[in-house]
Formats: sequence, structure tokens, C-alpha cells
Amino acid sequence: MSGQFAGKTVAITGAAGGIGRQLCRFFGAEGAAIAALDRNPDVKSLVDELAQDGIACRAAVAELSDAPAVEAAFAKFGAVHLLINNAGVSRHNTLRQTDPAGWDEDIDANLNGAYRCAHAVLPQMVERRSGSIVSVGSINGLYALGDPAYSAAKAGIIAMTKAIAMEYGRFGIRANCVLPATVRTPIWDARKAKDPEVLKRLERWYPLGRIVEPEEVARVIAFLASDAASAVTGVALPVDCGLTAGNIVMSRELTLEDF
Repeated sequence: MSGQFAGKTVAITGAAGGIGRQLCRFFGAEGAAIAALDRNPDVKSLVDELAQDGIACRAAVAELSDAPAVEAAFAKFGAVHLLINNAGVSRHNTLRQTDPAGWDEDIDANLNGAYRCAHAVLPQMVERRSGSIVSVGSINGLYALGDPAYSAAKAGIIAMTKAIAMEYGRFGIRANCVLPATVRTPIWDARKAKDPEVLKRLERWYPLGRIVEPEEVARVIAFLASDAASAVTGVALPVDCGLTAGNIVMSRELTLEDF
């Protein structure tokens, strides 16, 4: 796919995070100009970092809960050919620990923010009669794995993706989402500091025997956004090292003990 995104602008939310930075570098290496959006002011450092690799980047700081700020950021970016709704956060691990304000907070950060970004770019995509939106959901949107407000928001990402695909397909716009499982990003550093074996214990649940690497998520997003997937829209594609294929731990106990 080398150079397939040359001459196109790829807007990436949550660009300052682990997956976000990988996405910026991946699509920049594929020839895209990057429009990086994050609530963290560190996103501005990406401009210089990527410039060292010859990647053009514009950055904006905005809270995705702030609709006018989101609109202003995308007005600054101009033409956006691919939107990657990557921003996400989980602050409430259990339903019992989640009060109404916390529920609203996680829904707003993970679902409403993605909607606001899609709302900002869809009119220009309609005008061009082309465009692609790929949202980063989670397997939490399919299964109860904790983080209930986050999970409900990620289930909403799937529904929003299908709605965009249905309504905007006639304008040449495609919408898809990826559903990662555990991804090796800096967010796990604090957990590993407390429990160095945490990822090892998680790996046994994955049929491939490992967790997902950020670049693997980027490659699937690139496929969905590329001409190779020109007939693919409305899809929610797990990127999960096989986790959603079944319960491998139970299977080993029941039927695969000699496998």
C-alpha cells in the first residue's frame, strides 16, 4: 500500500496516545499529511517529531466534549479525506463504581466525541462524493469485560458506524470500525509496574498466545480505508489475536488438553 494515501489528509483523534502516535507515523509513511487532534497539548510536539521523518503534520488541541472546539479544529485542518476516530478513555472499571456523572463522562469521551468529529467532516465528504471514516471501537463493545460505560460507548461506535455507512454510502463515503483487544501501549506501564506479570496472564486468553501490537491496528485501519476495501462498509472488524473466536482457556480444559 506504499504511497496510497499520498496527497490525502488523514485526521487522527487521540493522536498523542500510544495507538495515535503509531497511526500518525504509519499513515505519514504512506504519504498522507496528518491532522492530529488531542486534548493533550503534547500533541503539538508531533509536528516537529514527524517533520524529522518528512511527514507533514498540523496539530490542534481540543476536548472532544466541546463541540465548538471540535468544529474549529476541523475548520483549521481543511480537507480531510480519512477520519480515524481513535480517541478513547476508560475511567470507571465497574458499574458499582460508576455514578451518573461518571457514566456521562465516559460516554461523552468515547462515543459523543467520535460523533462530533464525524459530524464535522461529513459535509465536505458529501461535497467531494468521497471519504472514509474508520473508528476505533473495542471488543468491549461485544462482550462484558468490565468498564461498562466505556463498553456501552464502544457498542455505540458500532451502531454509529453502521448508520453512517447506510446513510452516506450513496455519496461515496465508507464507514467501518476496528475492534481491538488488549494492545501493547504505554497505558499498561503503570499496571506492569504494580504487577510485572499482568500481560503474561492476559496472553493465555488469546489463541495466538500474545496481545495486539499498535502497528497491527494501524495496518487493519489502512486496509479498511484503502481502495483494496472499496466494497467494504459498515463493518466492525475485531483485531484481537483471536479472542472473540472463542474461549480458549475453557476449550483447553474441555477438549484441547492433548492438543
